[in-house]
Amino acid sequence: MKSLPTLLVIGGSAGSLEVLMQLLPELKMDWPLAMIIVLHRKADSETLLSDLLSTKTCLCVKEAEEKDILLAGCIYVAPADYHLLIEPDGSLTLDASEKVHYSRPSIDVTFISAAEACGDRLYCLLLSGANMDGAEGLQIVHELGGFTAVQDPETAEASFMPKCAISTAKVDKVLNIREMIDFVRDLKE
Repeated sequence: MKSLPTLLVIGGSAGSLEVLMQLLPELKMDWPLAMIIVLHRKADSETLLSDLLSTKTCLCVKEAEEKDILLAGCIYVAPADYHLLIEPDGSLTLDASEKVHYSRPSIDVTFISAAEACGDRLYCLLLSGANMDGAEGLQIVHELGGFTAVQDPETAEASFMPKCAISTAKVDKVLNIREMIDFVRDLKE
């Protein structure tokens, strides 16, 4: 069985899209990780976030579908109104169970699932947001050997989410927007 690629999961809510629009153009075609983006958005959202993000990067961007297999150099976007989970074999699962922190997709659900599947081959980055989603997941990522980073609350449009994570989880790095861009761009397999 082929091993899972190293994975970066980015989660956020209010104010996160602006950060992603600055970060994605910095990634080159040979960027060696798989990426999952989990953003809170309305369940009936008609716009395809993946289409918007694909205009900012040369990497493949797609809305995650049931049983997609994680591939290096590809960005998977959690669809509106579904939790996104990573299976041990690298396949993705969509789940419509109860909301977590009033959100589906939930950042915590994806962070925890990714930590269980990837262990120390996981990087998680929590961006701007207005609720506590992501903090519990970051703690579990840390406990299972993954790397945790949070947007500096001083640079976040909505600082509650990163502040909550910093106060309740073991966070390896607190990064401003420029530092986040450098960090993600320089990640290696």
